[in-house]
Amino acid sequence: MRHRRHFLLTSAALSAGASVPLLARAQGGAGWPTRTVRIVVPFAAGGTTDIIARALAPELQKAFGQPFVIDNKAGAGGNLGAAEVAKAAPDGYTLLMGTVGTHAINAALYPKMPYDPLKDFTPLTLAAGVPNVLVLNPLSAQRYGIQSVPDLARAARANPGKLNMASSGNGTSIHLAGELFKTMTGTFMVHFPYRGSGPALLDLIAGNMDLMFDNLPSAMPHIKAGKLKALAVTSAIRSAALPDLPTVAEAGGPAMRDFEASSWFGLLAPAGIAAETATRLQQETSKALQQPVIKERLLALGANPSGLSGVDFMRYIEAETTKWARVVKASGAKVD
Repeated sequence: MRHRRHFLLTSAALSAGASVPLLARAQGGAGWPTRTVRIVVPFAAGGTTDIIARALAPELQKAFGQPFVIDNKAGAGGNLGAAEVAKAAPDGYTLLMGTVGTHAINAALYPKMPYDPLKDFTPLTLAAGVPNVLVLNPLSAQRYGIQSVPDLARAARANPGKLNMASSGNGTSIHLAGELFKTMTGTFMVHFPYRGSGPALLDLIAGNMDLMFDNLPSAMPHIKAGKLKALAVTSAIRSAALPDLPTVAEAGGPAMRDFEASSWFGLLAPAGIAAETATRLQQETSKALQQPVIKERLLALGANPSGLSGVDFMRYIEAETTKWARVVKASGAKVD
């Protein structure tokens, strides 16, 4: 009897001890946030990832009563910033604005990853999906006689290695869209990866680059200002933001009929975040995306606001990982 009583007391003590971290985490979830929350953008300022994060941050700050600040951590196709968040404490104070690159493409493109896109994160919500748009420097278009997608293919074939193609970094959908175009047209253009769309666009507008398959939101202001010449969007259907612009698939002829390479952006936390905190973040982010000012701004830029639940976002990431692994293999894309 004494042995049994000792066993029960010991078991109770162990159980109580084991429950302490869980209790502390639950309490932390209930009291969150009490200080500044950091949203890591794994690319330079000025690109679509940055635009969407900065549009959401003030709305989340209003909802939670604490500052939400953007921290740009560019490098390695988004892997640098994503890895930092994967290794951060799951306390809700470090979040990631992830992308199709960081969470669906890079795993197939990089031989070694500094994080596991599925196991090291808790998906909170899909923020928005956007098409990419094929844009050229107007002087480059004039110099090579490029007015359409077939013109670009002809110019690239006639001038192998002379056209410079910018991207927001290795492994991004911007990079992959270009590699897919090269594969499907049998052309060679030199790829120049930048640390985000912002600096890549600056060089493209300045004439240091010839073309880019940029995310539509970050390219749109420059298209409207006449600083970039748009040829086509990379989505399966035309964008409501530029309804007169054809898709690459319809403009490129029979050889390009299966071309599609769009982007998406979503909010994620390190794995292990309190369920209550994750749910609150998903709900408030979804509400923010439906705010008329935010929604109209994103739609005008060519982005489609989402707000998926965390479970549905995880399923979406899994499906996208499978899809992009096939695209990487078919395109033969490699990290430069």
